[in-house]
Amino acid sequence: MTYSEPVRTAVRRAVAVSGTGITIYGCEQDEAALFRELAPRFGVVPVITEAAVSEANAGLAVGNRCVSVGHKARISNSTLLALSRAGVAYISTRSIGYNHLDVEYAAGLGISVENVCYSPDSVADYTLMMMLMAVRHAKSTVRRADVHDYRLHGVRGKELRDLTVGVIGTGRIGTAVVGRLRGFGCRILAHSNRANTRADYVPLDELLRLSDIVTLHTPLNRETRHLLDRRRIGQMRRGAIVVNTGRGPLIDTEALVDALEKGRLGGAALDVVEGEEGVFYADCRGARIRSEHLLRLQEMPNVLITPHTAYYTDRALRDTVENSITNCLKFESGEQQYG
Repeated sequence: MTYSEPVRTAVRRAVAVSGTGITIYGCEQDEAALFRELAPRFGVVPVITEAAVSEANAGLAVGNRCVSVGHKARISNSTLLALSRAGVAYISTRSIGYNHLDVEYAAGLGISVENVCYSPDSVADYTLMMMLMAVRHAKSTVRRADVHDYRLHGVRGKELRDLTVGVIGTGRIGTAVVGRLRGFGCRILAHSNRANTRADYVPLDELLRLSDIVTLHTPLNRETRHLLDRRRIGQMRRGAIVVNTGRGPLIDTEALVDALEKGRLGGAALDVVEGEEGVFYADCRGARIRSEHLLRLQEMPNVLITPHTAYYTDRALRDTVENSITNCLKFESGEQQYG
């Protein structure tokens, strides 16, 4: 399971395979338009459905060994079994994370799973925006202005150059975040499996203790679920801000809410939230939101919530669609290497 190679190189190598059918699940209108534009250039015949992949529609993949799936809905093991029975041997997930499906179970069925890479600048830009909004109390300021309250009481902000920012995870996105932070002149601490960018790498407990802002860019897996749990949140500097544009379950939400309510933390900026499935990407106006933690977080003036949208730019979406196609073609041509 590896990231796909850069799009332009992959295009040149993948075009040799033609007439390949790919079934594309969970495909919304903007993605569908891109698949219809790009697929013919590769000689690919797309079967496109807006519905998320399920046992009920696994039959749409019959005759196609490769499928492309979205990240917005959990893919059950029974669905993976149905895909296997339909002859699917390869799943390209249009996301960086794999946490919405059981990769090991898929492998046991003979199905290879691969993610895609897309512009890391999309999430990195958004992360910096959320940091700046948090330290400048943008939520309170905008809400006041919307009701014509233009006073400055309680919204004096901080400058990034006066702060220490801790970056957890320095893969492609975390590295892009570090690069942007350097331009603001702040002190940058990092914690990651590999030291691959210019920052001061320190143990996690030291990063939490010293950072005014902690931003999460590590994959979600068994080891990182609730990476920020009650104990680690307790290690953080009083008044610190948490930024999460990675995956919601990286944070123990109950512990986060408790720390915010007690004033232990200064705020949070969250593009992803534990239990967001079925809420984010849906029109919930007039509907009952069952997540008490989400509702409580949204009530807080020092918490920003956005609906898992950091990745969503023109360039990143095009990268995602193009790389999903080329990954399927490389699998069909035998170029993919798994281990």
